Amino acid sequence: MVQETGISATDPDWSREKIDRFWEPGKKMIRAVRRYQAARQKEGVLAKMSSKYWVVNHLWWSTICQSELHLTTEFDGGLRLTHPTGIIIHPESRIGPNCMIFHQVTLAGPVTLGGHVDVGAGAKLIGPLTVGDHAVIGANAVVTGDVPAGATVAGIPARVISTAQSGA
Repeated sequence: MVQETGISATDPDWSREKIDRFWEPGKKMIRAVRRYQAARQKEGVLAKMSSKYWVVNHLWWSTICQSELHLTTEFDGGLRLTHPTGIIIHPESRIGPNCMIFHQVTLAGPVTLGGHVDVGAGAKLIGPLTVGDHAVIGANAVVTGDVPAGATVAGIPARVISTAQSGA
């Protein structure tokens, strides 16, 4: 997995979440969580009805994706769930801007992903732990400790296999 260059770890790229086609279950599941969270911030009957609608919508897309992205999970803009099947994200996890999570990934416990972190298919991150900005987690890696910014980790247990060159 090669990480795209030039993607910010601080400024969300909202175009990554834009729904362009009917069948984009990952983006629709993200939208349901965002709209639910927005409705919960408001008061009144319409806001309450809206939040209930988004709960049902989220349940639908979670079932389609066979994934758990809890309604209370905090994540910044630009999140990409490229193949959103079997993704399990603990409700206390925190996901930074412009992250990409592939299928069958588990964030167990309070895992904090920095900005622009790519998590390969089948990776398991067992928290509490923090992953630094611009890090790459290899496919099927089992991460049990903090990952420094710009590092690429792989293996069971995960170990740093490379680090970003300065200025990257």
